[in-house]
Amino acid sequence: MSTTRPYPPGDRGPEAGVCGASGEARDDGSARPAARQARRLNLDGASGVVPLARDFARQALYAWGWLPAATADRRAAAEDVLLVVSELVTNACLHAEGPDELWIGCDSKVLRVEVSDRGSGQPAPRTPHRAGRPGGHGMFIVQRLCLDWGVLRAPGVAGKTVWAELGAPA
Repeated sequence: MSTTRPYPPGDRGPEAGVCGASGEARDDGSARPAARQARRLNLDGASGVVPLARDFARQALYAWGWLPAATADRRAAAEDVLLVVSELVTNACLHAEGPDELWIGCDSKVLRVEVSDRGSGQPAPRTPHRAGRPGGHGMFIVQRLCLDWGVLRAPGVAGKTVWAELGAPA
């Protein structure tokens, strides 16, 4: 899990603007960052969840103006979001009995992806990373593409939410 942030998940410091420390209340008492734009997809019991989640995220990116991309950098930023969504949902499928929900939100600076599941495991990049070997690259990819990522757990409640934040394209 990332430990680079000197403030709580979702609080990007004093200049964060819309997505500061306050936000939507969660069942576990923490606050989800208040996003100017947000969408939620229930994945509990759904089949084909990875392509479903990617399509859902792609539709959000179109609605929020990330796509169609006017430049190669903007296109790369959108592709990074879709890859992170795929990796987080795939990890929930492989290691946590499947995802329950995908939440995606953005403001002018940061896009946040959250995948909730009922698993008890702790995602972590494989160490040492073994490039060229199949499997085990998901959280390494997330770590490389994202500004930050982490795991939220509610005390006494099964499951977790894995979140990741990516910078909005300039």
